[in-house]
Amino acid sequence: MAEHEPNTDLSKLESILGAEFADKTILKSAITHRSYLNEHREATWDHNERLEFLGDAVLELVATDFLFRKYPEKPEGELTAVRAALVNTVSLSATSEKMGVNEFLLMSKGEAKDEGRARQYILANTFEACVGALYMDQGYDTAAEFIARNLFPKTDEIVDKRLWQDPKSRFQELAQDFTNVTPTYKTVDQEGPDHDRVFTVGVFLKSEKIAEGKGRSKQEAEQEAAEHAITAKGWVA
Repeated sequence: MAEHEPNTDLSKLESILGAEFADKTILKSAITHRSYLNEHREATWDHNERLEFLGDAVLELVATDFLFRKYPEKPEGELTAVRAALVNTVSLSATSEKMGVNEFLLMSKGEAKDEGRARQYILANTFEACVGALYMDQGYDTAAEFIARNLFPKTDEIVDKRLWQDPKSRFQELAQDFTNVTPTYKTVDQEGPDHDRVFTVGVFLKSEKIAEGKGRSKQEAEQEAAEHAITAKGWVA
């Protein structure tokens, strides 16, 4: 894998974020992972964890206000679930990647090699840090406009496809709607020692196995199996 060489053109990043920063140091902090400072003691700016903390709160308020106004008929519990789906790690990391934030990340060489789940977390956290930086440097309205532009278009799909539900709940509803059958789950394999076990679970409609999923717990494997089953069936609510 080629070594990650970050793009240092902050004006390009400002263009992506839609704001020219008065304080470039805040912007630089937003894209700096803690690990980078361990390898670059000469850096005079902070990592992004404090901005992430701030951005998380701003993001929650902006998303809550938007959903509250958009869906006046939805109860609190459903709004909470929709908000969680809109601002979870998968959603935020995918948005960061689509925006091209990945190329600006300042990380240690070790972190830069990881393209899996760890990178997802870094990208999601960086999105929140960018929100925090926009709020600090430009104010609430600019931060809210950035969130609306990049996240809110996902809302209709989340609601229409009921993506706010966990996969097991969603597959059970769909299975009952389409077949009037309640899915059942069965562990079909487990491997590894007790402290590092991986379970494979099958999801069935009556005796027909629809899909399988793997996980470090049976619950995790069941959720993955349900997700695969929805895809396999091609069901849409």
